[in-house]
Amino acid sequence: MKFEKLTRRHFMAFAAGSSVALAIGKASSHESNFNNSPFSKILHQHDPGQRDPIRDKSNPDLIYPPCTDNGTLPNLRFSFSDAHIRHSTGGWTRQITQRELGVASTIAGVNMRLNKGGIRELHWHKESEWAYMLYGKARITALDSNGYWFIDDVDVGDLWYFPSGIPHSIQGLDPDGCEFLLAFDDGKFDEDSTFLLSDWFKHIPIEVLAKNFRITVDVFKNLPSPEKEYIFAGKIPDNSISSVLSMRGKKSKLIFSHKMLKQKPFSMPGGKVRITDSSIFYISKNIAAALVEVQPHAMRELHWHPNTDEWQYYLEGEGRMGVFASSGQARTFNFRAGDVGYIPFAMGHYIENTSNKTLRFLELFKSEYYADISLNQWLANTPSYLVSQHLHLENSFMNSLQIEKQPVVKK
Repeated sequence: MKFEKLTRRHFMAFAAGSSVALAIGKASSHESNFNNSPFSKILHQHDPGQRDPIRDKSNPDLIYPPCTDNGTLPNLRFSFSDAHIRHSTGGWTRQITQRELGVASTIAGVNMRLNKGGIRELHWHKESEWAYMLYGKARITALDSNGYWFIDDVDVGDLWYFPSGIPHSIQGLDPDGCEFLLAFDDGKFDEDSTFLLSDWFKHIPIEVLAKNFRITVDVFKNLPSPEKEYIFAGKIPDNSISSVLSMRGKKSKLIFSHKMLKQKPFSMPGGKVRITDSSIFYISKNIAAALVEVQPHAMRELHWHPNTDEWQYYLEGEGRMGVFASSGQARTFNFRAGDVGYIPFAMGHYIENTSNKTLRFLELFKSEYYADISLNQWLANTPSYLVSQHLHLENSFMNSLQIEKQPVVKK
């Protein structure tokens, strides 16, 4: 398929979204460059105050920024390694919301681990929930607004999406439970604002419960504490999903899950991209995603998004992101697995792989469709006499411009 024939729904004329790393691994070549830089020597010799050398090595482009950085930008990076973990009998969870990353107004993220049999209790949200499976296997359940049920088993690279108000549950399966990333379409989301089944039962008079379910009040005298039910240790289902599908009621016609890794990627020299928005994952009306893979020494090209802010999650590898905020303002941030990045609406940016292994990250957008504008493609489709007068560049630059979009580039 030629890139120019792709629709906006597939990649906006081409382009469109593991366990979290908790400790710093081997020093990358980028860190080595920092350690050998003149500024590193100056920092060691002339910074008599308190320092954190591990943090310094993790953020070389903040400590020793490119000369093109200028002005003041808000922080656009936060690591799940710096997020508070809430432990329960069935697993753990942590979140990065607008409280942790102040600029992130459109999306909040949650990293959750469910042990084998661990259950994220039956609940629902005001916000829509999007998820990417990082590790293991899980079983998800939901009920649509017509009263029809949905059940599916999901694996690494699978997605699910529950619109706001749709009740659902998640359980870790054999052999070692699961871990996943959740994204909610409101930066102010808080895990403690979830509507929990046990919490509601605990705050309804038992005589009302008895009347509603047409049973005696004695049944409700020993209800569990909601604090213990949030993520609790449960029993592994002893039946396959095929046997569950014969349960009472009707199966929903809505598909709440999607196998992102089964999509054929858009491949190019330097990497590949998979795009999942409502054009192929129909129910995902509020969150569009791209899974981007960038090979060593390649980069996600210079571009911006014309529809909304970008929320990122780094799955693997190391990289740096340069962001242009207009008015002469630019800043560079360093990322590694487990980090969250954020780019406010319409700001130009790139993501460069600075390690010797593949850089993989998710791009998420509070939108039903994915859209981006390529700087290269824009200039290639603008009359050359205009471009040359703006930038005062030679014909060799004009001849290098690409009519077809290349989301990942490698020299």
